[in-house]
Amino acid sequence: MYYRNTPPTLSSKEAAIQLLSRRDHGEYELQQKLALKGYDDDAIEEALRFCADHNYLDDLRYAKSQIRQHVYKGHGERRIRQELSKKRVSESTIDEAFSEEPQDWFELAKAAAEKKFKGIKAQDQKEYAKQVRFLQYRGYSFEQISYALSDDTES
Repeated sequence: MYYRNTPPTLSSKEAAIQLLSRRDHGEYELQQKLALKGYDDDAIEEALRFCADHNYLDDLRYAKSQIRQHVYKGHGERRIRQELSKKRVSESTIDEAFSEEPQDWFELAKAAAEKKFKGIKAQDQKEYAKQVRFLQYRGYSFEQISYALSDDTES
């Protein structure tokens, strides 16, 4: 990991607040950014505690915000869970965030397929496999993918 050679000019609390004023961060993400800025572990711990105590730092709020952003991008639940796990948000916080941000993953998968494939059904097995892979990469389950790519045209 790369660290700065020059000491930071802001206090760790000020730097943390400055980062959080731009957008929500998860605790781990904020800790990493402060470390990159050259703060020592004690200063980082103090800043994180200060921000959490004053409700500037909230992993649940961060997770819910990430869910909304990823849904907007057309991502499925699996992909969002993976991204949040990579950012070290706890499994229980992720579960709580998903329960507070309910989505119809089947309809979202269908919308992602519509947007990408312009409503054109696959003409052969190779094309169908390509569409399935796209939706898998986006984070949708096989049931959701089957629903999204089905021939059901209910109006």
